[in-house]
Amino acid sequence: MPRRTPLASLVAALLLTGACAGPPTSSPSTLPQPAPASPAGSAAAGSAGAGSAIEADAMSGIDVVFLSTMVGHSERTLQIVRLARDRVRDDALRTLAAAVEATEADELAAMRGWLPTTGPGASATAHHHDGHGDDAALDRLRTAPDADVDRVLRDVLADHQRSAADLARSHVGVGRNERVRDLARRIEQSRTAEVELLRGTGTP
Repeated sequence: MPRRTPLASLVAALLLTGACAGPPTSSPSTLPQPAPASPAGSAAAGSAGAGSAIEADAMSGIDVVFLSTMVGHSERTLQIVRLARDRVRDDALRTLAAAVEATEADELAAMRGWLPTTGPGASATAHHHDGHGDDAALDRLRTAPDADVDRVLRDVLADHQRSAADLARSHVGVGRNERVRDLARRIEQSRTAEVELLRGTGTP
């Protein structure tokens, strides 16, 4: 049997944890797909026929607030990984950052499609997203010397993803819409796995 390298193990783990954006389906390994816009402001995510879109009146205010907050959090995640991706030296860390970017870009498209644009709760979607993640930490990454970029990215991204896992974990207990709660469960699982992988990429 061929020996699995640490990088191959990392990629395999990413593939298992990357399916966290779409609606619940019978195949948890299906990767999330961007949600197309619709006049009603809702969209289907995942493969064709995977489920109907979430209607605005099917979500409680807490579901809308969670999605809106996670949109801001994912926007900041993309800032973090895109700021550092051309400077990262470690191959495993570069692979992880690329997987995080792809996964959260798909999640972001799906969540934006789920958020209502009219009706009750729509004002929550206008939530101001500055402050998701520590601006000082982002500046720290931006100004890090080349020799320190990998270490700083691990620290900044691990803290950021840990906060997303905490937020998602909390929503599982209070959310009302089952599809949004399912998304929260998978976000909690994937972000927790990413934090563990970030720790592992720093190990010789």
